[in-house]
Amino acid sequence: MKAAYYETFKGPITIEELPDPVPPEDGVVVRVMANGICRSDWHGWMGHDADITLPHVPGHEMAGIVEEVGQQVKKWKPGDRVTLPFVEGCGNCPQCASGNHQVCDHQEQPGFTHWGSFAEYVALHRADVNLVGLPQEIGFVTAASLGCRFATSFRGIVDQGRAAPGEWVAIHGCGGVGLSALMIAKAMGANTIGIDIQEDRLAFARSIGAMHTLNARNIKNPTEAILDITEGGAHVSMDALGSLETCYNSVACLRKQGRHVQVGLMVDDYKDAAIPMDKVIAKELEILGSHGMQAYRYDRMLAMILAGQLEPDKLIGKRVSLEASADELMQMDRFEGSGVTVIDTF
Repeated sequence: MKAAYYETFKGPITIEELPDPVPPEDGVVVRVMANGICRSDWHGWMGHDADITLPHVPGHEMAGIVEEVGQQVKKWKPGDRVTLPFVEGCGNCPQCASGNHQVCDHQEQPGFTHWGSFAEYVALHRADVNLVGLPQEIGFVTAASLGCRFATSFRGIVDQGRAAPGEWVAIHGCGGVGLSALMIAKAMGANTIGIDIQEDRLAFARSIGAMHTLNARNIKNPTEAILDITEGGAHVSMDALGSLETCYNSVACLRKQGRHVQVGLMVDDYKDAAIPMDKVIAKELEILGSHGMQAYRYDRMLAMILAGQLEPDKLIGKRVSLEASADELMQMDRFEGSGVTVIDTF
């Protein structure tokens, strides 16, 4: 199979002919029809993820067709159209037993714990627990854009943030995660504010329904601006980027008993970020992490897409070939362009 491949962190990513994968006994091999390019893949290539063993094939946002199944698989067969969350839960640990597969004690993650989906084929574990059937009405490119950013934002806004109609939701960072969160919050009936430092991304945010946008580069104090717009602060605020500044601002802009949701990865020098703990205490704020979404929760998200309440197609900014994916991945720290980039040619 053809795959994007690197042998050293921060080193060259090349397209190589590699052996085809074989299905685990409890898993499947999927022929990849589309695959999103995510900033988490960039973090992996940079060496920020301890799970990666070199050499490596990145990629965790895929949709495709089941090619082969392992002996223990009961629910799936060759030819099935599927996608999956980026966390493959074991289905047996205490976290999975409580319904929280996204924080499984024994989780696997394609593109991190094993070779991923910047490839023609990918092996996936625990298929009966983790695969999601893909309705014919939803294309592979759209489905690939859901697997990390959109699904994580869905759980962050709906389950963790508990955004309700009429509430104010502030989203710090209008990349793929942030734009997804803005769209989902609007669909839940919330009033939305998008914050970024790039005007093209803020324009994109307005085009998908953001009520207000703020350019943090042009405003002396973004948190004060949010407090003014909302007349007291956001009910829900999400750091969709993952930086010292956006994390702090997301907490600081909340009203009393507001909910901060951290989705942007805080790694390397950012992992011990300072937050305004005095405000957390005085305002009785909630600090919530959000790490992916369980496979069984996809039903509600897919139903909202089929009903036209969510339109993730609008977030797809660019489609590229597998050959072009290497440059796209290595340049993600430039934060260029708007929307999600998806590989659709292999």
